[in-house]
Amino acid sequence: MPPRSLAPHLHVHDGGCGCGGPLLAGLAALVDLPADLHRRRPTRPAPPTGTVVLRGATVLPVDPAFSRAEAIAVRGDRILAVGSEDDVLARAGEDATVLDRPGATILPGFIEPHAHLLPTAMLRTWHDVGPFRFDTVDEALDHLASVVSTVEPSQWLTGRQFDPSLQAGPGQLTTDQLDRVSVDIPIVVTNASLHFAYANSAALAAAGITRDTPDIPHSPYGRHPDGTPNGVLVGQGAMLSVMAHNPSMGSLDVVEQARAVAQRASTVGVTTICDQGTGTLLGPDEVGLYRTLAEGDGLPTRLRYSVHDSRGQAFVDAGIGCGDGDDLIRATAWKIVSDGSNQGRTGHLREPYLGSDDAGIPYIDPDVLVETARTRAAEGWQVAIHANGDRAIDDALVALAAAVESAAAAGHGDRRHRIEHCSILHDEQIARIAELGLTPSFLIGHVHFWGQAFRDDIIGPERADLLDRTASSSAAGIRWTLHSDESVTPIEPLRCLHDAVTRELWREPGTVLTPSERVPVEAAIRAMTSDAAWQCHSEHEIGTLEEGKLADLVVLAEDPTQVDPRHLSDIEVLETWMGGVRRH
Repeated sequence: MPPRSLAPHLHVHDGGCGCGGPLLAGLAALVDLPADLHRRRPTRPAPPTGTVVLRGATVLPVDPAFSRAEAIAVRGDRILAVGSEDDVLARAGEDATVLDRPGATILPGFIEPHAHLLPTAMLRTWHDVGPFRFDTVDEALDHLASVVSTVEPSQWLTGRQFDPSLQAGPGQLTTDQLDRVSVDIPIVVTNASLHFAYANSAALAAAGITRDTPDIPHSPYGRHPDGTPNGVLVGQGAMLSVMAHNPSMGSLDVVEQARAVAQRASTVGVTTICDQGTGTLLGPDEVGLYRTLAEGDGLPTRLRYSVHDSRGQAFVDAGIGCGDGDDLIRATAWKIVSDGSNQGRTGHLREPYLGSDDAGIPYIDPDVLVETARTRAAEGWQVAIHANGDRAIDDALVALAAAVESAAAAGHGDRRHRIEHCSILHDEQIARIAELGLTPSFLIGHVHFWGQAFRDDIIGPERADLLDRTASSSAAGIRWTLHSDESVTPIEPLRCLHDAVTRELWREPGTVLTPSERVPVEAAIRAMTSDAAWQCHSEHEIGTLEEGKLADLVVLAEDPTQVDPRHLSDIEVLETWMGGVRRH
């Protein structure tokens, strides 16, 4: 039987897409899901038995003193002891299995505090036409042209990661470019930010999009001068209205692809992923899909997740609240998207982008943002607001001040409300974040990959100096984290360390963006271990190597506190352990 189309089941929500891109809100109609899938509890194997000692390595527990130890013992799924080799061996007992790791360095497992598991999984099989493969738009189009003959009849050609801010050529893909690849095969390409997509004429025709099709509120179709759609799809509504007709979306093995994403994260030392937008694809059943992933010990990382506000009522109706779950899978926050992407020029700014009168757009009315934050905080949720532009951060601060007040009034104290990306940050905003006790999570790849484009083409050098102000946040006493926003940038914790410590530009090796915002490597490590655990309300169980905590750790070939910071990304990940079991 041919794959079913998503289109008949599509429910388009007003407003822009969430960060990371909620691409397929109607996917649930295409897969057979058991009733109350979100209540499913996976069958998990018993914890490992026996005691294992790792010695001969430098152990960095990431405790307050950032001390150094000689060995670590694990009993079952928990840490038994950390300290000198003699003391750890004595605690472990004569029956312990001793593993020598000479010259290695052992750290807590890295925590990815902001990624998008299922959207990344669903795009994983699409052709990568992004800047890490192709320097120019023409090269990306040539690649699509080279593979179009492999597309089966009735199927679509799909691409991902296109980024005109980093690839030389036109600032967007239109039907003019994509129709040269094919006028018969429908083609859709997603922007790396996942706030845009691009379609050829055949894809528009398959979706029934014509000159007479009205724009979806806050999510318009790009148009040629005569009013006909030009293939540019801005925001969730427009993207879904075309992509919903791609028949391959109904035949994808989401579980297999999501497990592959998590396994790849494990190979780079990640033991916990926090999904920032759960529910955008399947609503509460997405939690059930997570648990399906975990069945039979099939999930190589832990998951923390934030409920996406666009589907939030369904979670309320399902009875899912903050803290629901266990050490493997747990709800931690309520996610609201307030603007778009600065590199895509949809982040909401105080002043316009360079060479433009456009200052971006809010994806939610500021009054609605305040009321939503206030309501969810009163229910006990940590509130996480996506805010890239400085105007969006202004609005987020107003909303989170209301959240802090309502949480306190309801008896919910330490909620650690978050600002996601928090990209263009002024001094007075840093002071307000500190005053309110908020915690930002920085997409540090904005500096490394896009710093040159921000400086020269998008916002100019003065505002580029306000990107990802990690050192200034530390100076203000703010705890912050680093993230990839996969699939915007790959999950690569060591690269994130490099970016925060050096702030070197990808396209200008040796050039540093805002040297005063560089941080010590110890601070960057905390941002991806202990502070990330704290930000995700999990510091009682992960984030540091302490007796009694879950045995989540990573073994590196070199000590990141001793290598040349320029080579942090090059350190080899030798092993990753989660819950006392080696996963890589």
